[in-house]
Amino acid sequence: MIGFEDRQALARNIQEAHAAGARLKPACATAGISVRTLQRWQAADGEIRRDGRPEAARPTPAHALTEAERAQLLAVANKPRFADMPPARIVPMLADEGVYLASESTFRRVLKAHGQMPHRGHAKPPKATRPPTTHIATGPRQVGCWDMTYLPTQMAGQWFFLYLILDLYSRKIGGWEVHADDHSDHAAHLVRRTALAEGIAASGKKPVLHGDNGSTLKATTVLAMHHWLGVKPSYCRLRVSDNNAYAEALFRTATYRPEFPAKGFADLEHARSWAADFVHWDNFDHRHGGIRYVSPGQRHAGEDHAILAARHVVYLQAREQNPARWSGVTRNWTPVGPVTLNPECDPVIKTHLADHNTQALAA
Repeated sequence: MIGFEDRQALARNIQEAHAAGARLKPACATAGISVRTLQRWQAADGEIRRDGRPEAARPTPAHALTEAERAQLLAVANKPRFADMPPARIVPMLADEGVYLASESTFRRVLKAHGQMPHRGHAKPPKATRPPTTHIATGPRQVGCWDMTYLPTQMAGQWFFLYLILDLYSRKIGGWEVHADDHSDHAAHLVRRTALAEGIAASGKKPVLHGDNGSTLKATTVLAMHHWLGVKPSYCRLRVSDNNAYAEALFRTATYRPEFPAKGFADLEHARSWAADFVHWDNFDHRHGGIRYVSPGQRHAGEDHAILAARHVVYLQAREQNPARWSGVTRNWTPVGPVTLNPECDPVIKTHLADHNTQALAA
């Protein structure tokens, strides 16, 4: 929007150029406006008018939310179970319960109007990361990510160590352990226990297990266990911090949960109890944005197709009840296809998917 003083200056310059012999259309084009815009700016007496759009009276749309609906939406968004969630998670969870109040954008507008949308929760807004060693999972038990992180204790300088193995396709935590020390024997035992629990040791196809370059995950004991199980090890590139993004994101989710003790864990049993509760929540209660807001356990078991189909029906019914509130098609609830870890180039991905005759890679 061009301000009133800028309008006057542009119009004056155009008129001076036109009076000096320049054609009006090229003069307006040089100023960045059209002749029709200049004519619209000028009143009947030739004076430049102010822009009337800011003061224009705009009636409330007939299909807008009522005050009661806005109050209900705000009350739902501030329930304890939704208080730390963005609208993108709230709406699908309500749809799974057969309830549709409004779209994600409407939720955001109402929350923003009440000053509740800078960033819900304690975590900082996410930052973009750069990609890279491509692994592709077209189903569960094909590619895993694992890592170790530190858990603070109530004693300065003392830490517990949390080991996690994550299934890339479903985001389900397949195995976890908490120990008082960092040792390769713990990592080897976790790999073995997870492989047996997931039936990997007895399956024909052996998965890839991707981890960082830490000495614990690359120890001889761990490599021997990989070889015995038939698991192919994969490691991050040197001096690249985002090669194991899924595992790092899981640790971030864990440490920003409301149940994570701000002053550290009292003892090892406390840390293990918290880890068990977190793993159960993440596998069965957490609606993950990367897999169309179903839980990792549902996707791991192949239940996501039926859940997303039922959710799509709820959206269609909501659009039929209030068609004026929908500008087009409903939200895409098609199940997510193959998942890539550190995608390097499209040709590699397309060739892999063509060989496996799978659906197109989901964004």
